[in-house]
Amino acid sequence: MLDLTQIQKDILHALVTIYKKKSSLSVKGEEIAELINRNPGTVRNQMQALRAIGMVEGVPGPKGGYRPTAKAYELLSITKPEESVRVPVIINDEVTDMNAEEMVFSLLTHPSLCQARIKVLGNVSRLSPGDRVVVGPTPVNELMVYGRITGRDDTSSSIVVSIDKILALPKDTVEEHMSSPIITVDAEENVAEAAKILSENKIRYTPVKENNKIIGIFSLANVAQAISENSLDKKVRDYMSPKAIQVEKDTRIKEALRLMRDEKVRILVVADAGQPVGIISDHTILTKLAPDQVK
Repeated sequence: MLDLTQIQKDILHALVTIYKKKSSLSVKGEEIAELINRNPGTVRNQMQALRAIGMVEGVPGPKGGYRPTAKAYELLSITKPEESVRVPVIINDEVTDMNAEEMVFSLLTHPSLCQARIKVLGNVSRLSPGDRVVVGPTPVNELMVYGRITGRDDTSSSIVVSIDKILALPKDTVEEHMSSPIITVDAEENVAEAAKILSENKIRYTPVKENNKIIGIFSLANVAQAISENSLDKKVRDYMSPKAIQVEKDTRIKEALRLMRDEKVRILVVADAGQPVGIISDHTILTKLAPDQVK
């Protein structure tokens, strides 16, 4: 088995982290250097060695960079992107773009202290001791882990969590947690007016209607994009996500989460015999199922 230096392992972990976050686009050496707080020249030199032993591939061209090989995933014991299942990480009630890759429990026999070291795909440098964290659901046992961060290791992209509670997902249905009645915006409405509706109703997402039919989802992220492009006068249809997934009201929570994961959406339209009656988001599911732990 190859014996990599610590800097080479750090570079590979950072490469995989950014590569997954960028949905398999190539990664530049500068991005890796920034994540592990190293000189870009050092990263480039180490990349030459890693390429020589088949751990990374170079991607030529102006949009080029590096990408990890199957050999790198095998050595680091990390799941390949096409085989991975997203395990959300929520910090202070906010669903992040981070993904839990590995969780190792310790001190399980201590009567008053239980900790876990969690390897995270994403930039953990923005996390601080004391932050509330929710991880899950895990793919096999559908577990939710609640606790507070007590430490972090930027080089291994890991956090140490003092666990308050571990829960299995309940058998609740989406009807029990959905928001109803549905607040919608019109596809022909301008972004500024739609943003006002989100603000007034204190909501993050809303279905988009056209001719009394739901054709997409409009979100605060769409508003932010329109603001960055100075296009608040453009129509909602120009910025909405055209994917609106519908489920029946008796759908179990864990199935709703699985569907969100598979379809890469964060909100579902809830229907009663095909007629929309509410909506439910991943934020609602993941932060309200155990309110005593996330308040």
